[in-house]
Amino acid sequence: MQSSLRKILVGAIFFICSCWIAICAYCLAGWSFLEAVYMVTITIFGVGYGEVRPIEQTSLKIFTIGFIISGCTSSIYFLGGCVQMLAEGEINKALGARRMTRGIDRLTNHVIVCGYGRVGQILARDLKESDQSHVIIDVEKDRLQTAETAGHLVIHGDATDETVLQAAGVERARVLASVLSDDTANVFITLTARGLNEQMEIIARGEKPTTESKLLRSGANRVVLPAAIGASLISHLITRPSTEVLLSEAQGTQTLNDDLNRIGLKMTDVPITTNSGLVGSPIGDLNVTGMPGVVTVALRRQDGTVVRKPKVSATLDDGDTLILLSHHDTTIQLSLRKSSSAPRQYRGVKLGS
Repeated sequence: MQSSLRKILVGAIFFICSCWIAICAYCLAGWSFLEAVYMVTITIFGVGYGEVRPIEQTSLKIFTIGFIISGCTSSIYFLGGCVQMLAEGEINKALGARRMTRGIDRLTNHVIVCGYGRVGQILARDLKESDQSHVIIDVEKDRLQTAETAGHLVIHGDATDETVLQAAGVERARVLASVLSDDTANVFITLTARGLNEQMEIIARGEKPTTESKLLRSGANRVVLPAAIGASLISHLITRPSTEVLLSEAQGTQTLNDDLNRIGLKMTDVPITTNSGLVGSPIGDLNVTGMPGVVTVALRRQDGTVVRKPKVSATLDDGDTLILLSHHDTTIQLSLRKSSSAPRQYRGVKLGS
């Protein structure tokens, strides 16, 4: 509950209790109910019309003094909360916060995204497309309004604060992704989140390579360095353009080659030149070193056209590039078969003599 709402509630309860106790006390002193209400009204609002009846008992005088103090204090406290709410616009804030966070309490095994910048927006979009429940935390209200319009659950606050992470359901979350552009903030978020949930997977973004070790020591399971990934991609586009074109078009990802390396495979570009002696030959006549452990994935023509799963009858031209998938330690060499009468094999299938 917001601080101003708490003030209003406490002040209102205290004010009502004070008035009701005063009415009961005056009634016990022999006053009628209407006289007691009238006395309480002119006393609490300080009108000063005079007492309905003379107050001669010492105890009643002391009670009236106490009632004036308590009533005025509670009314001032109540009005102070109202002024604070109006001044800070907390009515809209409370309603908006309730609308934005509706449903977070019911989430389990969800993803918490800390930061809705460039990286956070792409991540949140992909999570939504994959129907993965998620919550976004950010300190910028404008960003959160954009996120809410896009259909995301959001929480306004600093993700380094334990209460904010708890509001996002960090104890029930499956993954937390800290993708702020500030390395220091990512380290603090990782430390805080790891202390709240030891089993949750934490993926952190790092801008500087030296931050990776700090994030890992702070409790991150994985660290992503966007700058290093971008530089690696540019390098691949320069050194292995055919492979990267194929990967980006066929798989929709820029990290497939790295994933293949982890399981002992690799993609290799084999250029077809006039000196190779392969120009004009069909793919089916090729002898590939390492077969059958080598698979022809695609054929990139000189004009940039990529032919996936090329037929055995496809003829190789000067400037073409074969894209092959093989084991990581396989050295690939292409040559023509010595005897065209021998059974040919392509993709594990024997061809006619």
